[in-house]
Amino acid sequence: MKQKKVPLRMCTGCGEMKPKKELIRVVKSPEGEISLDKTGRKPGRGAYVCPRRECLKKAMKTKQLEKAFSCAIPAEIFERLEEELPQDEE
Repeated sequence: MKQKKVPLRMCTGCGEMKPKKELIRVVKSPEGEISLDKTGRKPGRGAYVCPRRECLKKAMKTKQLEKAFSCAIPAEIFERLEEELPQDEE
């Protein structure tokens, strides 16, 4: 039996290629609305971030999400992304 190919996507923070299921998708709809996509099926342009704080901070600092969508990203999107991240283990 043929093995199914795993789709890879690049994290906008660290730049590493990872399986699509491991990343958080941010999507810009055809109407220009930016939101989080938990299912990975919303229509529109997608950009991906690892579920790690360092990657999110790096993506914010280098403005990679803004570059991916060619527009400004509302602050609430970054806040919602931070809420989606797993809590750091201490």
